[in-house]
Amino acid sequence: MDLPEKLKYTESHEWIADNGDGTVTVGITAVAAEQLGDLVYVELPKVGTRIARAANCAVVESTKAASEVYAPVSGEIVAANDELAQQPQRVNESPYGGGWLFKIRLSDKAELGELLARDAYAKSAGV
Repeated sequence: MDLPEKLKYTESHEWIADNGDGTVTVGITAVAAEQLGDLVYVELPKVGTRIARAANCAVVESTKAASEVYAPVSGEIVAANDELAQQPQRVNESPYGGGWLFKIRLSDKAELGELLARDAYAKSAGV
């Protein structure tokens, strides 16, 4: 299972990339994408929305199920991957690349330290 070492993770299967400029990119892991199956719909948060850590902020839907995506950190949505409206399968094809979901400007950088490293996530996900 592909779990890049440089990313942080949540037990609810989100990955987080620190962009080094006060923002992070968020997506769902390959584990989640595989469990959901082929995605047919993605609902993303609107740019400018302020979100709290652990708040429900997006939805990914497959032919099997719909799943909530939770904010791994608090902050403001500064970008959403609008291409996913027409191509939700990009999440399955490239969960850590073109299948990213949204970007957040951090309101509390310390929250990054509370996220899981690769090995801890792999253990919690059973992979």
